[in-house]
Amino acid sequence: MGETMFEKLDAVENRYEQIAVELSRPETASDNELFKKLMREHSELTPIVEKYREWKAAKAAEAESLEILGDTGGDRELKELAEEQLTESKKQALLLAEELKVLLLPKDPNDEKNVIVEIRAGAGGEEAALFAGSLYRMYTMYAESKHYHLEVISANETELGGFKEIVFMIEGAGAYSRLKYESGVHRVQRVPDTETQGRIHTSTVTVAVLPEAEEVELEINPADLKIDTFRSSGAGGQHINKTSSAIRVTHLPTGTVVECQDERSQYKNKDKALKILRSRLLDAARREHDEAISSDRRNQVGTGDRSERIRTYNFPQGRVTDHRIGLTLYKLDGVLSGDLDEIIDALITYYRTEAIKAEQEGS
Repeated sequence: MGETMFEKLDAVENRYEQIAVELSRPETASDNELFKKLMREHSELTPIVEKYREWKAAKAAEAESLEILGDTGGDRELKELAEEQLTESKKQALLLAEELKVLLLPKDPNDEKNVIVEIRAGAGGEEAALFAGSLYRMYTMYAESKHYHLEVISANETELGGFKEIVFMIEGAGAYSRLKYESGVHRVQRVPDTETQGRIHTSTVTVAVLPEAEEVELEINPADLKIDTFRSSGAGGQHINKTSSAIRVTHLPTGTVVECQDERSQYKNKDKALKILRSRLLDAARREHDEAISSDRRNQVGTGDRSERIRTYNFPQGRVTDHRIGLTLYKLDGVLSGDLDEIIDALITYYRTEAIKAEQEGS
């Protein structure tokens, strides 16, 4: 590890010890807000400090082994044990150093947030709409496996059971950290049921994953909004087309339009529509900011360029290929049934490695 990393780790450990002293003071315990803030910081630093102390212990064991091996008059059996310990200590120190590099990376402030997922059929007509339905099912099953809560916000269903568009929220700790890599163009290659000559068709579906924006993060001027009500339309349901409960919100400065018709209540639809609008506007502002900082930023973690083809689902070969990392899995059925962890874990590892490289080049 370089000197800069040592300096960072020493500073983190010193701060950790300072917080422990602060928390033990009666005046801190009586200040509820300060106590909460310090406890939160303490818990964030704990894994780094614990790992750093493990690394220091491994380096101390390594030094001890070297000292024994350097003693020319030492016991032979003891030296053999020291050689074994030296090998093990070096290996452990290297592994811990890599883990510390990851722990020291700047955290994405959105990682613990809920997400709003928007799936839209692209090229391919009804076949694209049907695959949009398949992706919705995939994310539903993935959410269930993680014990996340999924709630549909709006849906535009086709007669054959696909979706021209479906928007839903997934609530759960770390939801954004797991799903942010799904933003982009998903391509499907398969023979449609309507294809009489067995030709493979290629269709696309666009997925957007937005962290849920809190009101404090983005204030919307009510004067900038145009709100229209209309009758819900869809595949069915007793309340469909009976009342004007559906809501269309237009953000006049940007022309952003959000519709929500999933709830019977006009108030609930408006509340959901404003949640989506806030998240879209904040996402757009972040993207603009990122691009102003660096044209290379879109390649880093969490930017998820939606114009980019990120993944192909090939039915004849039963394979899924993620083009960003060159990963191919021959388990298409499993992936479409929500078994996404292998892909997501590989993406996390890849982007963390890239972030570490960028950090080292910048230091």
